[in-house]
Amino acid sequence: MDERTALGLLGDRLSAAGDDAAVVDGQVVTTDMLHDRTDFPDGTARYTAGWRAVGASLSDVAAMGADATAAVAVYAAPAFDEAQLADFVDGASEVCEAVGAEYVGGDLDHHDEFTVATTALGDADEPVPRSGAAVGDAVCVTGSLGRSGAALRLFERGDPTDLERANDLFRFEPRVTAGRALAGRATAMMDSSDGLARSLHQLAEASDCGFAVESPLPIDPVVDEVAADGDDRLELGVHFGEDFELVCTVPEKALAAVREDLSVDLTRVGTVVEREARSTSDRRGEAAASRVTLDGEPLADRGYTH
Repeated sequence: MDERTALGLLGDRLSAAGDDAAVVDGQVVTTDMLHDRTDFPDGTARYTAGWRAVGASLSDVAAMGADATAAVAVYAAPAFDEAQLADFVDGASEVCEAVGAEYVGGDLDHHDEFTVATTALGDADEPVPRSGAAVGDAVCVTGSLGRSGAALRLFERGDPTDLERANDLFRFEPRVTAGRALAGRATAMMDSSDGLARSLHQLAEASDCGFAVESPLPIDPVVDEVAADGDDRLELGVHFGEDFELVCTVPEKALAAVREDLSVDLTRVGTVVEREARSTSDRRGEAAASRVTLDGEPLADRGYTH
């Protein structure tokens, strides 16, 4: 089975599963695993790997509206290189510092492929689930989209200047501050690690609603530098994923105040609408095509898949 089907199976067995992080007595906890072949393209610096791996878990904390407190990581590699290990820890530590958290260590192991498993913790007074979107809410996204997709294209070029830019794009800022500002006001939220399109479908499914999304979307200008055409631009900005922005729904009356409190752009991309009836032929985990639309046309439920 694929990852989405597996998650659905686990969700039926684990009552605490289903959101970006689990909530236990006011504390959120989340874990992630990244691999060399699938998550770190050739040219990814160990500093970037440390930043990105720990940042991915911190992004889950942000998506719950929690205040990040600490992170740990398992570092596994064929051999331990002193400079690479130090760079990794520096990246992990500095992404934590960027959001007011602390990197407190982890574990080391030998493995035939560079692999990182991370866990992040946070405190949440008002955790934001994926399931609270209401008809009429504004659908919003923080920051810009497509940076990771553009970075991959730059990594593929292999030029030293392109590699430097690619590493910079890969070191995203987890939106912990924005998540805290949205806590108590956003009705549903998750991060965009699987891409905007898939995130919208997941939110719509969890909240049993639909989303009417409209252009223009906040696609980062760097995407225009690498995209072959308009379709490719949409692919990188909407379906590729791994951007770790927040996708949320906010009551119309609260939107202006929320924007004033955020230190990052919050772009309205659509409106929560009633869910259209699903076909009985839909298989488990496949949202009806009409659940999410872009400019009136069905937006495919396609995104990053592990």
